[in-house]
Amino acid sequence: MDELIGSRLPHNVEAEQSVLGSMLIDPRCVPEVMEHLRSDDFYVSQNRAIFETLQSMFTLNETIDPVTVVDKLTVRGALDAAGGRAYIMKLLEITPTAVNVAQYIKIVRDKALLRNLDETTAEIHDIIASGEGEADSVVELAEQKIYQIRGNKKNKDMAPIRDVLENTYAYLGELAKNAGKLPGTPTGFSTVDSFLTGLHDSDMIILAANTGVGKTSFALNICANAAKASDKAVVIFSLEMANEQLALRLIASEALIDSKKLRTGLLSEDEWVAIAHASESLANTKIYLADATDITVSEMKAKCRRLNEDIGLVIIDYLQLVKSGVKAESRATEVGAISRAIKIMAKDLNVPVLCLSQLSRSSEKEKRAPRLSDLRESGSIEQDADVVLILYREDPETPETVTLQVGKNRHGSTGDIQLHWDGKYTKFTSIDTHAY
Repeated sequence: MDELIGSRLPHNVEAEQSVLGSMLIDPRCVPEVMEHLRSDDFYVSQNRAIFETLQSMFTLNETIDPVTVVDKLTVRGALDAAGGRAYIMKLLEITPTAVNVAQYIKIVRDKALLRNLDETTAEIHDIIASGEGEADSVVELAEQKIYQIRGNKKNKDMAPIRDVLENTYAYLGELAKNAGKLPGTPTGFSTVDSFLTGLHDSDMIILAANTGVGKTSFALNICANAAKASDKAVVIFSLEMANEQLALRLIASEALIDSKKLRTGLLSEDEWVAIAHASESLANTKIYLADATDITVSEMKAKCRRLNEDIGLVIIDYLQLVKSGVKAESRATEVGAISRAIKIMAKDLNVPVLCLSQLSRSSEKEKRAPRLSDLRESGSIEQDADVVLILYREDPETPETVTLQVGKNRHGSTGDIQLHWDGKYTKFTSIDTHAY
């Protein structure tokens, strides 16, 4: 019978028995059961013992029927633990047909999920009761545990190549209808878009640079370009700058007004008019700013889900300031975990995530061009990223010329792109004006 939370742990005895009975009546449904259930999904110990035996027989490709199962249980010394021969026969009696095995599986899985949730909430309660750890860390741990429960049950079924090809063909058809249009979110830089074909959904794009090169400004330029080119939202998580600072930079590059003059307020009438036009243009976009210190990846993901907008791009400034929420054996391990979490977020939200990152000082000390190994604090950043862009100045004497190195690109070629930097307006432009 169906048990309620509060009296005993949730389970459904009949559903468990019907799953096992279906396997005994019709061995053809055994693979389906094995794909979706594990032994700990069964609450009743006898049912768990029988399932483990069936699992062993299935793995060894042995014949499964009531006689062979009883024999196998006997050989394993598990017949009594399984309720004896009479219980096996009872499973056959209460399961008239195996046709509804999918429904039985679902019931068993649902009850197991509720039991996992009950166990997890008890663990969280114990942590709270112990008084150990800061509130933010406890909340982060709770979120991770809850997410892990759901994540364990979300594995997709394998897809036949026929279905995948149909989806791919439909995707190609959509591209053909929009021939010449970028398949990904545009960066607004023709040469960059030629390399990347835009920023693609579910991709993690790393933009790395040393301090002072202009990675935040470049990201903001991409933000404004992407927001104006589409009707989708662009979300910026800034862990270093306040929203008002970001807005000033956006206005400076949009209105082409000296950012220093913006900060002093000493503006001419024409400049105020330009600011008004720029502000109106930006206000008509769907740019969302979040100056959030001490934020974790799970919190960013939650904020994006609650936004209730079609998101085209998420920008994180920058990776080394993101909190993991859990203790790690080293900073490199922690940054690696954060990097992996950001990649998972990009995939779960199905949006490109542009994540800024610091470089080590090795290239500056050795007076050479930076490389992928210079990504600071964790080699896993390179592994997790779909695209790695490195911004640097080859010649300090010509600060207006900046190189964007496409160091990794899963969608195409790599190479160097020359950009023009106008520090007064915090604005990058493409030196090669060739359109995509």
